[in-house]
Amino acid sequence: QVWLVESGGGLVQAGGSLRLSCAPSGRTPRSYTMGWFRQAPGREREFVASMNRDGDQIDYADSVKGRFTMSRDNAKNTLFLQMSNVKPEDTAVYYCAESTSWGNTVLHARGYVYWGQGTQVTVSS
Repeated sequence: QVWLVESGGGLVQAGGSLRLSCAPSGRTPRSYTMGWFRQAPGREREFVASMNRDGDQIDYADSVKGRFTMSRDNAKNTLFLQMSNVKPEDTAVYYCAESTSWGNTVLHARGYVYWGQGTQVTVSS
């Protein structure tokens, strides 16, 4: 069963921008800590960003800090990841995830219980 649906992935040139979106599917949306992860071929899934329910705590992986911006619209139950100045090493399947926490960010995949199916982002050099 699909709990979250990501969209916005695609092919982009290095230095370009892309915005990913994530929304709940088939269930009542909740406002909890959300996260973005990514997985490149042959690599483990890695943390990208996390935001708590109120949006006053956001953490980013060092590899994307200063280039990616995570935001959420609780009224529309939508999560966003604005990717700027993308690099070929950003190529991966990007996943959004929902935790059962709400006050703090969650940096580890095991802290999330609902996942989307992912959206492919490919950055050409």
